[in-house]
Amino acid sequence: MILGLDISTSITGYTILNPEGEIVKIGHWDLRNKKYFPDLFSKAKFIKNSLSDLDYKINHVFIEPALNMFMMGRSSAHTISTLIKFNGIISWMCYEQFGIEPEFIPAISARKKCGISIKRGTKAKEQVMAFLLDNEPNFHVELTKNGNPKPYCYDEADSLIIARAGIECLKSKLK
Repeated sequence: MILGLDISTSITGYTILNPEGEIVKIGHWDLRNKKYFPDLFSKAKFIKNSLSDLDYKINHVFIEPALNMFMMGRSSAHTISTLIKFNGIISWMCYEQFGIEPEFIPAISARKKCGISIKRGTKAKEQVMAFLLDNEPNFHVELTKNGNPKPYCYDEADSLIIARAGIECLKSKLK
């Protein structure tokens, strides 16, 4: 089985695909409640327990790496530092849980491997969502009362793209 992760300190999306690329399980871990998750370590402990609850033989782990460059006006250095730490912690937990060194696929590369090209000046997450809804019959979203996808749906979509890109990486290694 292939595990794809979109790691974040707010919502972490995960997808498990079988070797044929079919969705076995897709979901998310919501870490936004400050009462239950007051710090990075409580969030990491929850993810660790959630990873151990996955009842599948994971053979490959693919993770979207944390942002590694500062984007003016988008994220502070503190935010990026926190994301990088959390990504490293969860990556290590995957290594410990499954005995597999995770492979990292940047979002842009993952989308390209899945045949998604982002039009300049548009939001990538919305285009990824539209692509999956048009091309993936087993991908579903839950809508808000205003008709928009709930926030976790974007994280699940990104985890699916990472997992699918992982399959493409595995195929190219076999050639």
